[in-house]
Amino acid sequence: MAVDSALSSPLGPPACEKDAKALQFVEEMTRSPYAVQERVLAEILSRNSQTEYLRRFKLNGATDRDTFKSKLPVITYEDLQPEIQRIANGDRSPILSAHPISEFLTSSGTSAGERKLMPTIKEELDRRQLLYSLLMPVMNLYVPGLDKGKGLYFLFVKSETRTPGGLLARPVLTSYYKSEHFKTRPYDPYNVYTSPNEAILCADSFQSMYTQMLCGLQERQQVLRVGAVFASGLLRAIRFLQLNWQQLTQDIETGSLSPKITDPSLRECMAKILKTNPELAEFVRQECSKDSWEGIITRIWPNTKYLDVIVTGAMAQYIPTLDYYSGGVPLACTMYASSECYFGLNLNPMCKPSEVSYTIMPNMAYFEFLPHEPNSAGFTRDSPPKLVDLVDVEVGKEYELVITTYAGLCRYRVGDILRVTGFHNSAPQFHFVRRKNVLLSIDADKTDEAELQKAVENASQLLREFNTSVVEYTSYADTKTIPGHYVIYWELLVKDLANSPSDEVLKQCCLAMEESLNSVYRQGRVADNSIGPLEIRVVKSGTFEELMDYAISRGASINQYKVPRCVNFTPIMELLDSRVVSAHFSPALPHWTPERRR
Repeated sequence: MAVDSALSSPLGPPACEKDAKALQFVEEMTRSPYAVQERVLAEILSRNSQTEYLRRFKLNGATDRDTFKSKLPVITYEDLQPEIQRIANGDRSPILSAHPISEFLTSSGTSAGERKLMPTIKEELDRRQLLYSLLMPVMNLYVPGLDKGKGLYFLFVKSETRTPGGLLARPVLTSYYKSEHFKTRPYDPYNVYTSPNEAILCADSFQSMYTQMLCGLQERQQVLRVGAVFASGLLRAIRFLQLNWQQLTQDIETGSLSPKITDPSLRECMAKILKTNPELAEFVRQECSKDSWEGIITRIWPNTKYLDVIVTGAMAQYIPTLDYYSGGVPLACTMYASSECYFGLNLNPMCKPSEVSYTIMPNMAYFEFLPHEPNSAGFTRDSPPKLVDLVDVEVGKEYELVITTYAGLCRYRVGDILRVTGFHNSAPQFHFVRRKNVLLSIDADKTDEAELQKAVENASQLLREFNTSVVEYTSYADTKTIPGHYVIYWELLVKDLANSPSDEVLKQCCLAMEESLNSVYRQGRVADNSIGPLEIRVVKSGTFEELMDYAISRGASINQYKVPRCVNFTPIMELLDSRVVSAHFSPALPHWTPERRR
């Protein structure tokens, strides 16, 4: 389609007029983020001026930044818990928001170990929809022809719960998929899914996955992109295919749906879609019965141009496994969002995963940034932190994200650590570093998620010559031994059983991990004897699948589930330990020398 030259974008030539308008919006928002942020804050404070929360801090109707910053404290979830509990119990007075709280959005439950309830209002759906509407216009700049096929996306809902006061509590993606914004979305040739709504909206995760996979197989030649929310979700879909291809191919061969699919609306929907196709069934059967599953994604879906999954932060460790199953198809990270707020998008979605930066859209909420200084003592109410505005962050520095939202969160610490990588126009771009939390600690040592991830990456290099990789891992601080020690659970993908890594190799992996950890840890090992040798416990293939099933059975969302990088819940520990096939300890002390004290 020819596009009016007046609507052309500095980002690149848009694919159609609708894309041109979306890209123009991105340009407008990022050219004047200061003014946009000023307007957003004034709107939030004006509309919520009579809420109990803002009246408590005596804003008296002020909407300017200086008054806001001087009177409102920076808070965490724990600070808001009493108000959230009142809303959950049925108090409908304007506590946090002048607009009625429409529902609660639950956090993933594995980010900080506790499921948090985030209040939201109906109009937030419009904001989320707005951000979604910008993703394909940006992707179309980099990948042409996406209107000529479909996306195979594994998307799921979770059955929701209600608070004592009757409000729904559910994950943000369940809320979105069940909204009219999603269910009655207008046809867009650039954004067509193989999965029908009935499959996505089926609360039974097996039936949902089965029918989505079946539709994806049936339309294998039309699939141009394959995706899930997180990388782990896409790998779960591949594992599902490994376990269920015989039944799936039988359905394709006969044109009749497995009796395991019992949902009436799903059966009715699939009856219109499923067609007898013996040739396709035989093809899938041949591919899936081969010994090697390397490149299985492009073998079955040969026109796949990219995988649309989040592989930043803790998800980065899935990259080698995704590359193995896809044959190295590009990985695209498109957006940055959480239960609290949708933040921004990646304006260069086909970049390397290690180079992903998200441009925060200044219209989504009011954003502040707390300079992240790992060694600082923190702050108190008597010594409040000095927060930086969106336009004042500095390239190369790390910050913790603090948000003020239309739904009533004020100066709320999200817990994400971001590093500024540059600017698009005047809007900063951020690399997601990690969640702000300490995973492992035995003594004075404190090991965070990014550090553990790096140690696993370094140690796994030793497995390369054995054609073996770490598929999944978690950890725990074993304090039952004296001294305590780090235990790392590894699930391995061994591609050549005749050449699998030996006990000695895995012991060297333990030592390599220790060499990668911080100096406080190494001092505890070498000088203080406060930490024992690191242990790697290798678990059976499929163990982390069982871990996810267990979490889902306890109410976790299949969309938002992330493998916990540290575990201490007894049933999970027992599950992991029952699947251990071998244990290996570090054979020597890591290097450590006292730092010079000035």
